[in-house]
Amino acid sequence: MRVKVRPARQGLVGQLTVPGDKSLSHRAAILGGLAEGETRISNFLPGRDCLATLRILRQLGVGIDRLAPGEVVVKGRAGRLAEPEEVLDAANSGTTARLMLGVLAGQELGAVLTGDASLRRRPMGRVTGPLSRMGAKFLGRAGGDRLPLAVEGCRRLAASKFVLPVASAQVKSALLLAGLQAEGVTRVAEPAASRDHTERLLPSFGWPVEREAPTVVAVRGPARLHGCRVAVPGDLSSALFFAVAATLVPGSCLRLAHVGLNPTRTGALGVLRRMGAELELTDWREENGEPRGTLVVYSAALEATEVRPEEVPALIDEIPVLAVAAAQARGTTVFRGVGELRNKETDRLAALEQELRRLGVVAQAEGDTLTVTGGRLRGGLGRSHGDHRIAMALAVAGLASAEGVEVAGAECVEVSFPGFFDLLGVAAPGSV
Repeated sequence: MRVKVRPARQGLVGQLTVPGDKSLSHRAAILGGLAEGETRISNFLPGRDCLATLRILRQLGVGIDRLAPGEVVVKGRAGRLAEPEEVLDAANSGTTARLMLGVLAGQELGAVLTGDASLRRRPMGRVTGPLSRMGAKFLGRAGGDRLPLAVEGCRRLAASKFVLPVASAQVKSALLLAGLQAEGVTRVAEPAASRDHTERLLPSFGWPVEREAPTVVAVRGPARLHGCRVAVPGDLSSALFFAVAATLVPGSCLRLAHVGLNPTRTGALGVLRRMGAELELTDWREENGEPRGTLVVYSAALEATEVRPEEVPALIDEIPVLAVAAAQARGTTVFRGVGELRNKETDRLAALEQELRRLGVVAQAEGDTLTVTGGRLRGGLGRSHGDHRIAMALAVAGLASAEGVEVAGAECVEVSFPGFFDLLGVAAPGSV
C-alpha cells in the first residue's frame, strides 16, 4: 500500500488521543495470563504486535475476551499454562517473542516459537542464553540464537543473577518473567536504565519488586499473581510522531492527551527540548505505577544536537522521528551508540540513511553512529522497509517537506498504530 502525505497547509491545532502503549499492553496481557482470576485491560493496543501476544496466550489456554475496541479481559491460569498443539507465531513482534521465551522457560511443557521473515533474522541468544542457565532448554538455528526455537520449559527454574552487557527492556523483562517462576531471587543488572514497565506493573498484580539501584532490579519466586484492572495510557512513542510534526509545521499548537510519561521513555522529549522545541506537560497523574498526562506542542525552529550513548535506552524507538526533526534543524545532529537499531524490524540505521537521502537530506550511518545535516526536505518516494516506525517517520517528513512524501509499504504501521494515517489526516487536513 502506498500513501501520499502532502505538505501541511496549516499548523496542527487541537487535541488528539493516540492508541494505548504497546509495551504496557503486551505486559498486562502476559501477567494477566499468569495470574489467578480476571485481569481487565482498558485502552489495550489492537495493533498487530499485541494481537500476536493475545493469540499465543490463547494457544497456551488463557481465556481472552475482547469486549470492545481496546477493552480486553484476560482469564488467567494461575501460573500453569497449557501445552500448545500448534506452533506459536509471534509474527513481527520482537517483544512477544522475547517475553514469551521468558514465560515458556518456567512452564513444564514443550513448544515451538517462530515469527515472520523479519523476526526470524533477529537475535534471540541474549534471552535464550541466560534462560538456559536457569534450567530451560532451547533448540534452534544458530545455536539457539534465531527463530524458530523449540522450547522445553522447567517447572522450577533456578533463580540467578544476571549482568546484561547491553541495556534491553525486552531481555530484562524476559528474565524477570522467568524469575517469577523460579525458586529464589532473580536479579538483573544493566549498564543503563531501560524501560521499567514490567517492574512498575507487577505490584498491581500483588507482587513486590526490589529496586536495588537505578539499574538493578530483582524479583523473588515462585510468585502468585492476582488479576487486576490495568488502564493503559497512550503510547508516548506514537505521540512523538505528532509532536515532531507539530514542531516542524509553522503555526501549530497541538495537545496530545492521556499519554504515558514513564521517565524511562521520555528521553526524546529532553532531546527535542535541547534542540529548541516548545513542549509542556500538564494534567500529570499516576495509575498502575505509570505516570501519564497531556503533552502540549508548539511549532519551533530547531538547532542540531548530539545524542549520547547513555541517552539511547530511553529513546531507542524514537530515533527515526528524531532523525526527521534533525533533517529540519540548523546544523548537523549526531546520534551516537545507536547500533541496536540494526537489529530491529529492519536495519533502521541503514534504512534511515537511505530514505533521508532519497528525500534530499544529507545523512550517513556508519557503525553505531548516525549523522543528519539539516536543510531542505525535498520530498519524493520513501520506502518503509516493512518497518512501522520508518513508515511513520516518512509520513512526518511529508508534512514538513516541499513536495510531499509517498510512503511505499505503508500498511506496516498497523503493527503499532492502527489508524495512523486517518489520525494524521485529522491533525493536518488535506495532507493525506
